[in-house]
Amino acid sequence: MKKLLLFFLFGMGTHFIFAQRINKTNLALLQKKEDSLKNYSLRLIQGVTAEERFNADSVFTKMFVRALVTSNSFFYPFDSLETISRLYAPDSSFRIFTWQMVINENIVRQHGAIQMSTPDGSLKLFPLIDKSDITINLADTFTNNKGWIGAVYYKIIQTKSGNQNYYTLLGYDENNIRSNRKIIEVLNFSNDEPTFGGRLFSFEEDSVFKSAVGRYILEYKKDAGARLTYDEDLAIIIFEHLESETNEPAKKWTYIPDGDYEGFKWKNGKWIHINKVFNQVTPEGKEPVPNPVKDAEGNTLEERLQDNQPKEKAKEEIKKPKTVVPKKKTEY
Repeated sequence: MKKLLLFFLFGMGTHFIFAQRINKTNLALLQKKEDSLKNYSLRLIQGVTAEERFNADSVFTKMFVRALVTSNSFFYPFDSLETISRLYAPDSSFRIFTWQMVINENIVRQHGAIQMSTPDGSLKLFPLIDKSDITINLADTFTNNKGWIGAVYYKIIQTKSGNQNYYTLLGYDENNIRSNRKIIEVLNFSNDEPTFGGRLFSFEEDSVFKSAVGRYILEYKKDAGARLTYDEDLAIIIFEHLESETNEPAKKWTYIPDGDYEGFKWKNGKWIHINKVFNQVTPEGKEPVPNPVKDAEGNTLEERLQDNQPKEKAKEEIKKPKTVVPKKKTEY
């Protein structure tokens, strides 16, 4: 059985500074509970049988909720739980925990919870109930935490439209024996309740018309490794374009990356699709070519060897830079 590599769980150390808001008694209590939780979090992934994993998940969930009841637990990072994704919203208004439970090769479920930041340090928690197996239209279903489209999240992007904050989540789903999925999900809070989905993924700038969708899902061949990330400098969600390797577009498990990249850019309160993120094309005839120092028969081409040697003349042309005496500063 494969272990989910949660490489995206690191970098939470900055939240240790928050632990200063927890008194010494509660801090010691949380540290003790974390030690116990760590063992069960590993069994969630490493359990040999489904029964072992079920039991570990059940015990872990109950213990975790009891730990979170501790006053100001929001500021405790739980860094040792490496099989549990722990992400704080950029504005620190909430954090989200997600993890996966492999039932068998064909059934993988995600579990999780959203913990809100509260002024008095009390617990406000929304459990996430994975209903993706019984949801008919995954891309267009708007739901709450009780009808969650499960994924293990590794990135939160905060955007805004008017007075509404949107939190875009990038997640991974080890879907079944034939395919994996990566999901771009938008979370917002309406009347202090979490809402997932929204007609926020638009294709209005594409040459071919396509209706907007509530979430964007990439499903692809098992182990094809389709990339989905967020480029901070470009402020674009970037992902690999997928094509069916067998020319059967209805069979998502045949999809593999084809070398191109698509994306979404936040504009006017929605994610606008970019058909091709990188448009640089090498002009015909300008392609880089090798410059061998031997010919086809294995003979050394002396003139090319000489071309690769440093020229004495070039050395002579390197002049010592002039010493520049700085001008006296004018006092103002």
